[in-house]
Amino acid sequence: MRVLVATKNSGKLRELRAIFAGSGWELEPYSKYLEPEEGETSYAGNAALKAQALRAQLQAVGRAEAVLGDDSGIEVAALGGRPGVLSARYGGAPASWTERRAALLREVRESGSGERGVRFVCVLCFIEVAGREFLARGEVEGTLPLAERGVGGFSFDPIFEYAPAGKTFAELSEEEKNAVSHRARAARALLDAVRARTSSS
Repeated sequence: MRVLVATKNSGKLRELRAIFAGSGWELEPYSKYLEPEEGETSYAGNAALKAQALRAQLQAVGRAEAVLGDDSGIEVAALGGRPGVLSARYGGAPASWTERRAALLREVRESGSGERGVRFVCVLCFIEVAGREFLARGEVEGTLPLAERGVGGFSFDPIFEYAPAGKTFAELSEEEKNAVSHRARAARALLDAVRARTSSS
């Protein structure tokens, strides 16, 4: 089944393709996708907003396709759970991911907090061709290192240490990360939900 993904983030698309490999879903971008303005309170709301926007844009040109929306973020205990749903906008729109990571480490350091707990959260919204929607959430706990480590992954991966491996997500191979990540957990939950609904229909 072909599924168009509501994202312009090449790293996220690459990761989603790898995670869904072998599922029977073939994930593809839509080059003309126009991103909607995201909200500030809900991963689920933003994931649904993206999927619904892509679906509407496709319908406007006469295309009926299954679509997938993703919203994710990092929650830092020392910052009261921030930046959360605002992760992609942390540090301001012009900021690079390198600048965002540096700003987050600096803010935690300046907070004086000794708390190093962090959590990655992902919510996926899938809309079938017929219009039925599915939401699934995945989370993974980690620790904030004192400095960036690793060159793989994207976004906040170099400052998210996964304790069972003793490595940041940026130090893990793609295969290792995709076995345990928040996005992988959300994808497994989503596939289970879709298959369960299909088998009961």
